[in-house]
Amino acid sequence: MFQLTPMVRNLLIANVVVFFVAMQVTPLGFLALYPIGSPLFQPWQFLTYMFMHANLGHIFSNMLGLVVFGPMLEQRWGANRLLTYWLICGLGAGVLYNGLRTYEVKQMRHDIEAFRAEPTDVNLMDFVDHNASDYRDQYAVVARQLHATPDDPGLIKSALDSMEYMYERSLSGPMVGASGALFGIMIAFAFYFPNTPLIIFPLPVPIKAKYLVFLYGLYEFYQGVHRAPGDNVAHFAHLGGLLVGLVVLLIWQRNRNRMY
Repeated sequence: MFQLTPMVRNLLIANVVVFFVAMQVTPLGFLALYPIGSPLFQPWQFLTYMFMHANLGHIFSNMLGLVVFGPMLEQRWGANRLLTYWLICGLGAGVLYNGLRTYEVKQMRHDIEAFRAEPTDVNLMDFVDHNASDYRDQYAVVARQLHATPDDPGLIKSALDSMEYMYERSLSGPMVGASGALFGIMIAFAFYFPNTPLIIFPLPVPIKAKYLVFLYGLYEFYQGVHRAPGDNVAHFAHLGGLLVGLVVLLIWQRNRNRMY
C-alpha cells in the first residue's frame, strides 16, 4: 500500500515543491482560493488552491493520505485516470465550498445593511446569530446598551465597525489544501476496496475502509454543522470532495457496465 506509483509520486512532488516555494514567495498567496466577490478572487484559484497548504502538519496529513490510498487506485486505473479523478474532486470541492462561502458572505452583507438601515438591538443580534454566534454573549451586552440608548451614534458606529471587520475578514480568508481531492481518493478506495483493514491512530484495532470513510464523513458533517470556536478547517470542502468523488465513481461504473 505504501509503494509509490508514478502519478502518486508526481502529485507528492508537486505539492511539496509548491508548499516550500510558497513559504519563500509571499505573492504565491494569490494561488489560494478566495470567496467570489473578494478583490483577491481569481478563477484559476479553483485549480491552484489544492496545491497550497497552510503549514507542515496540513501538507503532511494530506500527502500521507495520498500515499496510503493513492497507489492501489493508480494500479487499478492507471496514472491518467488517477490524475483526472484527483483534479475533478479537488475542483468540485472548491466550487461547492466556495459557493457556500459566497452565499454566507452575501448573507452577512445583507445583515449589515439591515442594521445600517435600522440600527436596533434586534437587528444586531440577528447579525450575530447568523454570522458570529460564538460571540453572542459579548454582543448581547452591546445589544442591551443599544436597547437602552437606541440613538447613541458612538454605539451604533462601533457595532457597524465590528460587523464590517468581520465581513472584510471573511472576504480575505482563503481556502488552501488538497483535502477535498484526498477525500475523493478516500471514497474511491472504500468503493473499490471496501473490506481492506486499515489501522488509523488512535483506534486500537483495524477498521474496514468502508466503515472508516463512512464514519469520517459523519465526523466532518458534525464538525461542519457544529463548528467549534477557532476551527478554520473547511469541513464542507471535505464533504464536497466525498460527494463529487462518489458521483464520478457512479458515472464511471455505469458507463463501464454499458460496455458489456
